[in-house]
Amino acid sequence: MILFRQELGDVLRDARRSQGRTLRQVSSDARVSLGYLSEIERGQKEASSELLVSVTDALGLPLSFVLREVSERIAVAEQVTIPDTVPEGLADGAVPLVGAH
Repeated sequence: MILFRQELGDVLRDARRSQGRTLRQVSSDARVSLGYLSEIERGQKEASSELLVSVTDALGLPLSFVLREVSERIAVAEQVTIPDTVPEGLADGAVPLVGAH
């Protein structure tokens, strides 16, 4: 089963590590407890939207970048391709998003 919180945690951890930063540094900058950030990175806790913005700000990353990376990882796990553009018909509201084929 694909869990959003696990993919999100992996993306946040990868970003932090690629910056050479510790959990302590990011948790301090984000004003989030070290233990809670650790649980988020391990996919054990769901991050609120406010907390997620604090963490992405502390990492110097746009929220949209993090969410896109999570979305791309989920798409790979689901074995689907995400189009780079809005499919024809969706932009004008002609096709419903839920249940569309």
